[in-house]
Amino acid sequence: MKYKIGFSLKELLLIIVITAITTSLTTGVIMYNNNKLSNGAVDINKDEPLKEFLKVYASLGDNYYEDIDKTAMIDSAIKGMLDYLGEDYSTYLDQSETSVLNNQLKGTYEGIGISIINNNQIHKVYDDTPASKVGLAVGDIILSVNGTNALDETPITSLIKKNEENTLIIQRGEEQLTIKVTPETINTPLTREVKEYNGKRIGYVYLPSFNNTAATEFRKSIEELESENIESLIIDLRYNSGGYLSATTDIASMFLEKGQKIYSLETKEKVESFYDDTKEQRNYKIVVLINEASASASEVLSAALKESYGATLVGGVSYGKGKVQTTKSLDDGSMVKYTTAKWYTPTGECIDGFGIYPDYSIELPDPDDENFVDTQLNKALEILGN
Repeated sequence: MKYKIGFSLKELLLIIVITAITTSLTTGVIMYNNNKLSNGAVDINKDEPLKEFLKVYASLGDNYYEDIDKTAMIDSAIKGMLDYLGEDYSTYLDQSETSVLNNQLKGTYEGIGISIINNNQIHKVYDDTPASKVGLAVGDIILSVNGTNALDETPITSLIKKNEENTLIIQRGEEQLTIKVTPETINTPLTREVKEYNGKRIGYVYLPSFNNTAATEFRKSIEELESENIESLIIDLRYNSGGYLSATTDIASMFLEKGQKIYSLETKEKVESFYDDTKEQRNYKIVVLINEASASASEVLSAALKESYGATLVGGVSYGKGKVQTTKSLDDGSMVKYTTAKWYTPTGECIDGFGIYPDYSIELPDPDDENFVDTQLNKALEILGN
């Protein structure tokens, strides 16, 4: 029996494209963000290589025949140090790239808390947001925003002004209403819904990244689904390229029994294992969807749920990212990101360069096919619905 995904193909592809763009810089598990350049002082008098570097820097500044942009020269030197490491995941991010990464990992945005279909119809009103507080409802058609017609091709989001009250004229059935709403900083919500298969209620959550609010929003999602009496859960990690290790740990701990291993880290000095230390646990069946773009933090969670919880993995072989990065913010707004550890699955496997193999390898058809069916999701529903 085939079961089509609950979202339209256009909605699914939009989610995937946005996720691919915004997470392209975050492929890697980020252990923490430290704004200090160094954890310890450097003794210039004893560090001979640094003394040689400073001699060259001073000589060029004093004697080069043209003016030098010292900031740009130091940026090039930093890039050179990271290039020397010869490792793809240790990189320098300029101010623009750093801003993109930081914004994506914040997990928040300025808005009123709605999603739109057909350009101006409210498809979803998220809980505890400005939209929900002023009474906007699913199905409302937004006719104008601050006097500007909202029925043309202009995106609604571009018409809503930040940091001030907005006046919306909406059509609700036969009635026109005027609603005033002011945007706020709100957590980026997750896609979630209940799916019916063979009379069973199966929860579905799509997690696009492990940002600062991922664990909070994930908890909110599963608790809402559980209040709707789900019997099992699908966690969709396809196209999730990573993020904060702490978010991964928090989400895994919602399911595992206290004392179960989540992952291990191997640094230059030691190997350390990390376990669930919470009393919280769940015992319903879980299927995790993965593919070739599920990387690092996604792989940490997938492995933990498979090996320490008993979840089933469906989809394609994951990316194969078994290293952990630390970020250091620089005073000029740029950042360096470099590898500080390898991580291992609960059973001690290093998946770097290999990826995680699903229990059920299912090929996904061409999304451009007008008869597209999400075969990977269908398999997950079949597993949980039988």
